[in-house]
Amino acid sequence: MGEARFLDPAIVARLGTIDLKARTIVEGFLTGLHRSPYKGFSVEFAEYRQYLPGDDLATLDWKVYARSDRHFVKKYEEETNLTCHLLLDVSASMGYGSGPVTKLQYGSYLAGALAYLMNRQRDAFGLVAFDAGITSLVPASARTGHLRAVLLALERLKLGAHTNVAKPLHDLAAAVRRRGLVVLVSDLLDDPQQVLDGLKHFRYRGTDVVVFQVLDPFELKFPFEQAARFRDMETADEVMAVPAAVRRDYLDRMQAMIAHYKRELALVGIDHCLLDTSQPLELGLMAYLMTRRRMP
Repeated sequence: MGEARFLDPAIVARLGTIDLKARTIVEGFLTGLHRSPYKGFSVEFAEYRQYLPGDDLATLDWKVYARSDRHFVKKYEEETNLTCHLLLDVSASMGYGSGPVTKLQYGSYLAGALAYLMNRQRDAFGLVAFDAGITSLVPASARTGHLRAVLLALERLKLGAHTNVAKPLHDLAAAVRRRGLVVLVSDLLDDPQQVLDGLKHFRYRGTDVVVFQVLDPFELKFPFEQAARFRDMETADEVMAVPAAVRRDYLDRMQAMIAHYKRELALVGIDHCLLDTSQPLELGLMAYLMTRRRMP
């Protein structure tokens, strides 16, 4: 089985704990990255420093040891301190899934993989889960054992209720005192202007932001054929519709919403990455690393 297959969300879903999922995703991704044209871009070499107890043995330079009989590790640019807040939408709409993986599962796999990656880079990171308010909070830290706390919180996530993306964003933007990075994972199925105002609040405070909009392929393509009753997962409202009669209007509205988010976020320097839950998780990891590379 090739490494790339471990990034398939359907395969990841069949693995055991979120810890195993995160580790498998990241190790498969880094192996693939090493063999790609992007080799080295996310971990650019900065300098050597003397080995210290607790350093990862994989960073030891054995050629230097052979020449000098002294242990040195390679230090990379990505080891500079960063505080990252992972914001994961757990509202009811995130529970939708046309295939083996729901949007919430996909988002939790991505959040776990990002936490695992940040831990490898010695960054401080925390997790905030929210629906109409904050439902779970693990404050940012780089201490030993913190990764386990974040992964355990992801393992225990419960699907929430109504969406109100803007309120938690404003609350967190006011509370975040140290400039860093905020990563939002959400389907963004809320009032776009309110969501944008909440995200801009972070930018006004000097925080870098990357947004992962997670959508199901059926939401993106609307492949339904038979007349059916469609139910809103958050309000339980139902509507009877003939897909052929509404498909064009639905797709136009969906694409307009995505384009609106992408355009408005770009204007204030926020990266927007659309993720289809049937696509490999490496797309999210690559987008994160490219954002990280551009940060001053």
